Amino acid sequence: MSTLGERLRIARERKGLKQTQVKERTNINNKTLSGYEHNVSEPDSNTLATLADLYEVSYKWLMTGKGEPSEEQKGDELTEKDERDIAKRMAKLREDLMNGEDSDGLSFSGEPMSPEAIESLLEALEYAERQATRINKKYTPKKYRNKEEK
Repeated sequence: MSTLGERLRIARERKGLKQTQVKERTNINNKTLSGYEHNVSEPDSNTLATLADLYEVSYKWLMTGKGEPSEEQKGDELTEKDERDIAKRMAKLREDLMNGEDSDGLSFSGEPMSPEAIESLLEALEYAERQATRINKKYTPKKYRNKEEK
């Protein structure tokens, strides 16, 4: 049976990514990622979930090595309706953040946020929205699943 580190390396290579590309997409330091892949250290559950999502493999497979790498991904892909709903929610959120009651704009710790910081915040919120939508699909009763996709 393979180790967690070996499964992380296999998943990264199957996706065709170099460690530097993973760093750019996740902000996980190359040395840290290398430590994970060489079983020097283990990622926390949030980091592991991020890597599973990036590599498009199941969290369960990364943790245990059991089953197929992508078996849990089947059935929880976002539909066109999901994408439209997320886009609507993100547009509303952007509007609310930019045009809130405080006309001075967004601030963090009393300092105004730069446009880059605001974009980073919105990207993080969109990622969280997508993850929540995928996770919630698993808990939707089967009798309602077909109605949702219309």
